[in-house]
Amino acid sequence: MEMQKINKYFLEALKASLNGETVDWITEDISFEEFSQLYQISNIHNVLSMIFEATFSCEVAKQMPPQFMMMYRRNVIQSIAQQTMKSSEFQMLSDHIRSKGIKPCVVKGIVCRNLYPNPDARVSGDEDVFIPEEQFGISHKSLLDYGMILMEPEKDIEAIYEVPYVKPESPLYIELHKHMFPPESEAYGNLNRFFDGIHNRIEKPHKGECGLIEEEINGTKFLTMNHTDHLLYLILHSFKHFLHSGFGIRQVCDINLYATAYGYDIDWEYVLSCLQEVRADLFAASMFVIGEKYLTFDPVKACYPNCWKSIEVDETAMLDDLLASGVFGQSDMSRKHSSNITLNAMIADKRGEKASTGKLQAAIKAVCLPVDKMSDRFTYLKKMPFLLPIAWIQRVWIYKKETAGNQEGNNAADSIKIGNERVELMRKYGIIK
Repeated sequence: MEMQKINKYFLEALKASLNGETVDWITEDISFEEFSQLYQISNIHNVLSMIFEATFSCEVAKQMPPQFMMMYRRNVIQSIAQQTMKSSEFQMLSDHIRSKGIKPCVVKGIVCRNLYPNPDARVSGDEDVFIPEEQFGISHKSLLDYGMILMEPEKDIEAIYEVPYVKPESPLYIELHKHMFPPESEAYGNLNRFFDGIHNRIEKPHKGECGLIEEEINGTKFLTMNHTDHLLYLILHSFKHFLHSGFGIRQVCDINLYATAYGYDIDWEYVLSCLQEVRADLFAASMFVIGEKYLTFDPVKACYPNCWKSIEVDETAMLDDLLASGVFGQSDMSRKHSSNITLNAMIADKRGEKASTGKLQAAIKAVCLPVDKMSDRFTYLKKMPFLLPIAWIQRVWIYKKETAGNQEGNNAADSIKIGNERVELMRKYGIIK
């Protein structure tokens, strides 16, 4: 099936941005309506600043209504300025934490942004900091001393695997991780085994690297994962979101830029063996095929080995899914609600069961979640778990109310359809049987 015309333009503009270039489209190439749609898609994928920089000087942009371009220009300037502030504040926060003898391992975020031609045009909602679990107490105190406050003060911070913090009158938002994935997740909690203990790893398993390395960004030295483990984490983080409701093109850009930049230091065979353990190897291989065909992945610079090149994978279905998903699978509510179906399919497969894709079974599994999945929204379950059937009824009523009228983008039937299609996608890429 041929790719939609608008998606071709989107990928072309994104590739130009990753190369620090601009497109030279004329009105015969793309209509005003398509150009407007391009910016809407860019917003959904949270890459508007990058796409705007690559397109604002082309002939089509110059002939768009001035108020249209001015509106997006204001949004982009504000977004980049805010990201610059967040990055600067985070640099100071990182220095503050490290001065207390803490090992804050920074992942994704500022490390990935540094690989882009204009780092602050690649915006991040938050910064992720991974600490040794035994350092949580001192880390929490250090953050409070800096002026950070808990974003969710009602939660038991000792019990949850990641704790979000914000700073009043500042755009800075961080998530402090004791583990990189929720340990209680039956679908992917086992992924933690690749990263827990990395702070104290002194053996050198990856081309002479120990667990953590130091990266200097804008004059600040950050602790981060060695390049092999960091690439593995970037892939598995996207994989986790894929198992929910999907992930967007920005994560593919991060993975491909990182691999191209640090490929010489990456133990590619180790990464592949880890991904094969969790049946994410075809998923990952499709990311690099997409990167080479449509973005800027350079197999030569990345030292991309034959054990990866020999993997036969059709990337088109994965590309269609991630373009439809938006950033972290949140393009619309129907897709977000579909995540219960895909997660249940993964859990069933781990138990040796066959994932069901019938409408009735999918609907039941999407609603009748176990008590640990329901207790955050229905807090009375924490003290009275025997009321779980009542919570299921409430969930049905709330969901019915939310999707009343079957409005576009928030439709129960669409959620089941998307969920079932994505279960088949999981089978196609060997994630489940």
